[in-house]
Amino acid sequence: MLDPLKMDAVLRRGPAVAAAVSSWRAVDERRRKLQAELNGLQAERNTASQGMAKLDKKSAEFTATREQMKTLGDRIKAGESELTALATESETYLMGIPNAPHASVPDGTGEADNPVLHTWGTKPTFEFAPAAHWDIGERLGILDFEAGARIARARFTVLRGGASRLTRALINYMLDLHTQHGYEEVWPPAIVRRAALRGTGQLPKFEEDLFRLAIPTGPDHDPDNDLFLSPTAEVQVTNLHMDQILDEDSLPRHYTAYTPCFRAEAGAYGKDTRGLIRQHQFDKVELVKLVKPEHSYAELETLLGDAERVLQGLGLHYRVVTLCSADLGFSAAKTYDLEVWLPGQDTYREISSCSNFEDFQARRAKIRFKSGTEKPRPLHTLNGSGVAIGRTLVAILEQYQQADGSVVVPPALRPYTGGLERIEPKR
Repeated sequence: MLDPLKMDAVLRRGPAVAAAVSSWRAVDERRRKLQAELNGLQAERNTASQGMAKLDKKSAEFTATREQMKTLGDRIKAGESELTALATESETYLMGIPNAPHASVPDGTGEADNPVLHTWGTKPTFEFAPAAHWDIGERLGILDFEAGARIARARFTVLRGGASRLTRALINYMLDLHTQHGYEEVWPPAIVRRAALRGTGQLPKFEEDLFRLAIPTGPDHDPDNDLFLSPTAEVQVTNLHMDQILDEDSLPRHYTAYTPCFRAEAGAYGKDTRGLIRQHQFDKVELVKLVKPEHSYAELETLLGDAERVLQGLGLHYRVVTLCSADLGFSAAKTYDLEVWLPGQDTYREISSCSNFEDFQARRAKIRFKSGTEKPRPLHTLNGSGVAIGRTLVAILEQYQQADGSVVVPPALRPYTGGLERIEPKR
């Protein structure tokens, strides 16, 4: 939930956000005005009550004061009911307002305004026209789109042979790499509660993009216990500490986790319908940090480096861009995107987002820390894909493709594939 003190900064995100902020401010102004009126009525009732104690209970003045007290009580009761409704309405608006961009985030209106921070490696060159990964995968017999659709529906894919083997290798490679650099590995459930999704900012805004499980309802049903397939391990790992107060000495906490991820992609209708780029089910290794506020931007830089280390170890050419104010994700205050080069599509595509959410998620999930006798306060959370498995597979197929139709396995993965050096067409 956005700190109300940051409302002016969030206006940098654009007109739609400005309209939401305006609506919240109108409700909050009514709430504060009503609270002041109630404070006055309660003071008036207290004064009347004190005066009433000195009156003769048989006097007309006592009767009049008693009626005044009743009227005040009715007005206070009605006001408190309205105040509760306004507080709920205010919180509803707040839950739909995104995080404020950090001062270092460039202004912009969309993806075209994201500046390139740096580039690593060089674009691979080919003496033939490079193919897209879906053609490579089908020729090699390792990407079975028809079987995926037959079993589930479109945008589900069966990985066979070399693709399955590479996927398993990538998961182990990434987890080993991150744990070697200080991350604690966790293996969380793939199913999450509504409360957890709200805590990290996926709800209420992105409910249409989630797969909700069918669950029984009734008069005692608590919506916070609604269950969903997780869209990203960010949800589970961040919420490891939902409703907790951590000791300052236990920070920072760095976690890594592999999970399958599930997204309905309702907001991406018609986009990337071919291949593995935008699937309903995919895999990621995720990085999550819980840190003291004064350290979070230094931690963002090291988080970026940890994600880059994966691609560098695989020898994949990529670039890093800084997202502009209008292109930031809902919960992020600052984000770096890693975009890997896909020669078969002649474009860069996002393979990891590394974000600092500041205290936005911690406020929603009630994750705080304290030092000594100080009052607990929200910590800062960070998250980065370390990295998306399916898109890494795509990049390997396209950057390591050979003229004979085979694909070379990056040397870093060979210890995880039993020494497999090349995926070749079936004879």
